[in-house]
Amino acid sequence: MKGFINFIREQGIIGLAVGFILGGAVSKTVTSLVNNIINPLVGLALGRVDLADKAIMLGGASLNYGAFISTIIDFIIIAAVIYFGVRIFGLDKLDKKKQ
Repeated sequence: MKGFINFIREQGIIGLAVGFILGGAVSKTVTSLVNNIINPLVGLALGRVDLADKAIMLGGASLNYGAFISTIIDFIIIAAVIYFGVRIFGLDKLDKKKQ
């Protein structure tokens, strides 16, 4: 069991697991923030434009660049929350450093 615990600590699996769990936990909240707060504010700044509905039609295909921009905003907020959460709680120090 001792060897297994050392393997987990040395390979950074704890940090990976923490990031995965935190990412899943905040994902829906951040998506709601982006869809219900940030996108409407961006729409107001652009003159009452609904970002999610923005698309370019190419033949029969619709390129939904507004939804893609929303997803990028979503990702940036989730990444920032996870980064600062790990730093604030000191979870980055749980992994054993290789010597």
